[in-house]
Amino acid sequence: MTDETDISPPQLAPLGLDGLLVRFADRLSEAGNRATLAFRATAEDALDDLLEASSSAGAVHLRFDPTRTTHAELQRAVEALLATRDWQDAPLPARRRLWRVPAAYGGLLAPQLGRAAALAGVSETEAIAYLGSVRLRVMAIGFAPGQPYLGHLAERWDLPRQTDLDTRVPPGALGLAVRQMVLFPTSSQTGWYHVAQTAFRCFRPDGTPAFPLRPGDEMTFHPVPPEEIEAQRHDPAGDGGATCEDLP
Repeated sequence: MTDETDISPPQLAPLGLDGLLVRFADRLSEAGNRATLAFRATAEDALDDLLEASSSAGAVHLRFDPTRTTHAELQRAVEALLATRDWQDAPLPARRRLWRVPAAYGGLLAPQLGRAAALAGVSETEAIAYLGSVRLRVMAIGFAPGQPYLGHLAERWDLPRQTDLDTRVPPGALGLAVRQMVLFPTSSQTGWYHVAQTAFRCFRPDGTPAFPLRPGDEMTFHPVPPEEIEAQRHDPAGDGGATCEDLP
């Protein structure tokens, strides 16, 4: 499920009455995600009559005003823009940030770390050392409000999602599967392995913005004691002890 399979040239397809899908990859891929993020940012500035651009891990959805242009006209403009460069080599969007988020691994707050580590063939100590230091890109936001898909992890963490969906995680939970991590904005049933717990809120309905994370941001989740997470749950800003800095 996570072989790096990029689509070259990108595939274009109409989507509904007012949309065009530009697909760069059909599997998890660093290069495909880089192309997706770079093209989306450029398209927002370069394409006339564009109402909205949104992205998944490997594709960009462009929504246009059908009273001002057509699928065919937009597709010609997109093809011309795609031809201007190798998007898999393009720089990531500007205004990206690095978030450093405290996380409690394992124990009562995140009881499935041991199971995930065993499936990956490492000890819990080794799992924490790796997961607590790796920098992960916000590849896409979706499924739930503000929920980031973070990737990607080393190949040993290509773990299939659980099928029983018995796990219910609280807000701020870090789930792991298929070489990715997910930071849950709300309490949810899930097949992802609950390996760590944070007090970071990625959906802040009263905040400006409501979604603090943007595709292209990077995140690390450094280990802290469980009591630190409990103390940070009442952080009114919702950062849960996290720090943030601009990336070059």
